[in-house]
Amino acid sequence: MQQTIRFTRSADGVQLAYADAGAGPPLVKAANWLSHLEFDWQSPVWRHWFAFLAGAHRLIRYDPRGCGLSDWEAADLSLDAQVADLEAVIEAAGLDRFDLIGISQGGAAAIEYCIRHRERVTRLVLYGAFARGWLHRGEVSARQVRALNDLVRFGWGQENAAFRELFANMFVPEASKEQERWFADLMRITTRPEIAARILDASSKINVMERLAAVQVPTLVIHGRDDACVPYAEGRTLATGIAGARFVTLESRNHILLESEPAWARFREAFDAFARPGDSSDGPVAGSSGRFDELTARELDILRHLAGGLSNAEIAARVFISEKTVRNHLSSIFGKLDVDSRAKAIVVARTHGLVG
Repeated sequence: MQQTIRFTRSADGVQLAYADAGAGPPLVKAANWLSHLEFDWQSPVWRHWFAFLAGAHRLIRYDPRGCGLSDWEAADLSLDAQVADLEAVIEAAGLDRFDLIGISQGGAAAIEYCIRHRERVTRLVLYGAFARGWLHRGEVSARQVRALNDLVRFGWGQENAAFRELFANMFVPEASKEQERWFADLMRITTRPEIAARILDASSKINVMERLAAVQVPTLVIHGRDDACVPYAEGRTLATGIAGARFVTLESRNHILLESEPAWARFREAFDAFARPGDSSDGPVAGSSGRFDELTARELDILRHLAGGLSNAEIAARVFISEKTVRNHLSSIFGKLDVDSRAKAIVVARTHGLVG
């Protein structure tokens, strides 16, 4: 899968880089800290996220001001500026109605955008997100973020392994050595230490607690029980404050879910069940009936490719998964459709309009 990178400007003139990948109903990812559109597209820490999200959607994501391919020199790093950047990218991408996902720091900007533009957001997904930054979680948390800010400012650019291990252990404590190395490289190339410290400081000041009740779009909140970066209680706070929000707990310590852990499969299931393409409510996929309604977004995508004549190997290459995983998906698809062959599955796909 390829991505196309373009540029636009925010309301205050800051240049923003955004990427467009995949096809299908649009899905916008609000920007989070530590982002570089080109580098993290190939990263073993992030690439499975983007392959999944773009597998059945047109995925729009962008580097926040101060990071990656966007302008590093930005005077205003406040939440209002972050929301303005999200607005600018959405307008540049020409989107009308879309799903929105906020990960970590991106959650607060996504929440505020939903309040200001609720007619444009179909669904909101919040993963590892928070309504209140570190400075609003008590004195102990405030002391921790001040210490981290100093470590970022004075140790970010050094080759000292202790600094790399500290931040890797916060974000991905179960990372392999290769993943830890990629994460360390991401820290070095994303921005300069002093800018990273300013972004961390701005993030720690975020507080949208009083705004949660104003969110009026269907919302899914997903959070790791042992998240080492954003406490589980922050996820529960979001789900409690947003009326009707669904809450899913993952058994994970990682703030950024790794492809090899069971929690990643659970995240995909929860996301597919909530943000199934073609479904703008809690009902079945448009034009479907019977057990066809039970197919996840990934299963629909694989069935589409199957009906288009692709082999298992070709499907695996197209959707960035292994052939074994394709076979597992096909077994699930055949069971749900009550068919025993590829030919019969193709007939069902064509009956339901998945292919012309």
